[in-house]
Amino acid sequence: MRFALALNTMIAGTALAAALAPGTGLAQERKSLVTTQVEVSGEVRRKLSLSVEDLRGLAQRRGQMAAGGYAGIRLTDLLEEADIRQDDRHALRRTYVVASASDGYQAVFSWGELFNSPIGRSVLVAFERDGTALREGEGRIALVSLADERLGPRHVKWLSRIDVRRVPE
Repeated sequence: MRFALALNTMIAGTALAAALAPGTGLAQERKSLVTTQVEVSGEVRRKLSLSVEDLRGLAQRRGQMAAGGYAGIRLTDLLEEADIRQDDRHALRRTYVVASASDGYQAVFSWGELFNSPIGRSVLVAFERDGTALREGEGRIALVSLADERLGPRHVKWLSRIDVRRVPE
């Protein structure tokens, strides 16, 4: 009986160690979520594909924002860089932005919320936290909405894509 228990414990420990070992199992799955680029596409005149260094350079040019321990560029500045299409008379009223993570998580903002409310000034595409690069647990790029009254729902770790979309007329 003791031998069987010891054998089962040893097998379970070996399986756990294999799952957590770098390059395999859970550790590999976690590592694959880390993002080092963000794409901006959809209803924009200029599609963007930006690395952390590209974001840092853009933030230096347009004005880096720091708040809540995070540093990066305002989402509105990034969207202005991509140049949202205004083909129709009321196009912006029907425009919304979807921020997507590599794990499938998404957060949504309306154009009006971003450009006509205090919340928009506090939505940050972050690449630093507390003066250092974001850790793998957040990806190298994350989106945080620091003015939301209920924290958490619009914190997009592993940010990989920002899509500008339009509600049909």
